[in-house]
Amino acid sequence: MTTTVDNSVENIENTLELDHVESHLHPEPTFDVDAHPVPMGLEEIWRFTPLKRLRGLLEGTASDAVLQREEQLPEGVSLGPVPADEARALGVNAPFDRLGALAAANAGETLLLDVPANLEADAPVHLRLSGSSVDDTVWAHHVIRVGAHASVTIVVDHAGSATYDALTRILVGDSARVDVVTINDWADDAVHAGQYNVRVGRDASIRLFEISLGGDLVRTSVNVDYAGPGGSADLLGVYFADAGQHIEHRQFVDHTAPRTRSNVEYKGALQGQDAHTVWIGNVLIRKVAEGIETFEQNDNLVLTDGAKADSVPNLEIETGDIAGAGHASTTGRFDDNHLFYLQSRGIEEAEARRLVVHGFFNDVIRRIAVPELRERLVEAIEAELAGADLSGLDRRPQTGTPAEGGVR
Repeated sequence: MTTTVDNSVENIENTLELDHVESHLHPEPTFDVDAHPVPMGLEEIWRFTPLKRLRGLLEGTASDAVLQREEQLPEGVSLGPVPADEARALGVNAPFDRLGALAAANAGETLLLDVPANLEADAPVHLRLSGSSVDDTVWAHHVIRVGAHASVTIVVDHAGSATYDALTRILVGDSARVDVVTINDWADDAVHAGQYNVRVGRDASIRLFEISLGGDLVRTSVNVDYAGPGGSADLLGVYFADAGQHIEHRQFVDHTAPRTRSNVEYKGALQGQDAHTVWIGNVLIRKVAEGIETFEQNDNLVLTDGAKADSVPNLEIETGDIAGAGHASTTGRFDDNHLFYLQSRGIEEAEARRLVVHGFFNDVIRRIAVPELRERLVEAIEAELAGADLSGLDRRPQTGTPAEGGVR
């Protein structure tokens, strides 16, 4: 099956005429692999990532391996390959780092998920991607194109074992409404590098959920910009790291148009020796982006000794004419007040702690529009907690940077 690229997405494929902003936090995007040097591990965008655990992905050796794919497509939605040159011509940002550029270069073919203009999908799109061996290096380049005034929910489910590097570029047409839910429920030995580059059209909105539960190493980045005023982006995440796992999420929201909006909210829990999570958030408000509103927040709940959470919010402002901007970050143990409230009503301490964890995640999970998916995630969190001894933890105060440097 071959899908032809057309121009049905109004305005969204136009190149943004904005100068690149020099920053160590967001290098200039390009498909040129050689323009992204092999990292040494000291660079700002790589310093938290254990490079040796990427299992050679940065070397970029081509491979014919693929993930098994199952798909459920509502009527009117199509999925098929497009030529690489046509896929790259779609007007959404090129890769921001070497992993993204290698994914596009080595993918072999680009899959285009096409939601035509004005379509209101009657069911979610569901893609299930699974691997059979961590020795299989798999490269992927996906494009999701949602036409003007369309409405759709897209679920991408990862499972099994693989060494996987994927670039996903998402174009949201004018006045479209899109939910994208990505689930990283890999086997314990899997390695997953993912980059999601999103362009939001005029008066359009996207909610992108990231759920990271499995894998030896998961490193993803989400990069958003705006093709016109009125666009809105919510980036929401839930992650749970066990002993030895490294889970890293990075977001860059580039407010390239006036009267746009963004909200970033990621919540994570850690348990076990050497469990490590990393969250890096960055919002850039350009001079042209007057009247925008943005907030980013990351909260981490450390459940056992030996686990470590790194959380770094950033805010770059080039104009004073904004409706609101700020960020917050917290990392800590259980809240004494919550535990006291539950125990005072006869709930045992260990059960009270489990209820606190569920409540911690529920604010994000409840916003997912697919009921069976919400139920599955609640069960997955319960399964993670089943292996933890929560009864003997000390109660340390939370630390963080509430709305540090923000304007609200």
